[in-house]
Amino acid sequence: MHTAHITIMGLGNLLWADEGFGVRAAEQLFARYQLPANVDVVDGGTQGLLLLPYVEEADRLILFDAIDFGLTPGTLKVYHDDAVPAYLTAKKMSLHQTGFSEVLALADLKGNLPGQIVLIGVQPVQLEDYGGSLTDAVRAQLEPAIALAVQQLQDWGVSLSPRQDDDRLNHASLDMQRYEDERPSAELACRIGDDRVLQGEG
Repeated sequence: MHTAHITIMGLGNLLWADEGFGVRAAEQLFARYQLPANVDVVDGGTQGLLLLPYVEEADRLILFDAIDFGLTPGTLKVYHDDAVPAYLTAKKMSLHQTGFSEVLALADLKGNLPGQIVLIGVQPVQLEDYGGSLTDAVRAQLEPAIALAVQQLQDWGVSLSPRQDDDRLNHASLDMQRYEDERPSAELACRIGDDRVLQGEG
């Protein structure tokens, strides 16, 4: 009997405030639960078409992302299957969404789209804050988002147990608390982008 390969993927950019929601949710789920061998957790970041192999290998896919649904900031929404590509392309906030909608389209064209796709998305509050962490309203949705993913996994027959080691999805330097503690003040660091790049544009 075939055991379904499940991929849980966090999308987004940790450097731009609420854009980091998807990656933070994936990180915390990975840190909290020991997952069976058929379940992978991936920091998809903003890699676009480079994520195609991860999508094609999955029988079922759970996505965490910050999406502009046009709703009240901080709103958490869940979409399934055919509705997922539509919301990834409805109102693009960043290049990663363009890239990932293309990933799904290409996987579909090749006949390798996962049989089930679940998007757990949050309406962002703030994006234009370079080096910023999650806003309070979006941070408050991390726990509900993880709970939704856990429930979905259980519905798919996945058995979860608490993680017994201190393994993490990303390098320790990206830990959210450390990221916030070491963040320079607005006086010391440009908050609208990398100052080195911005100076070059001038």
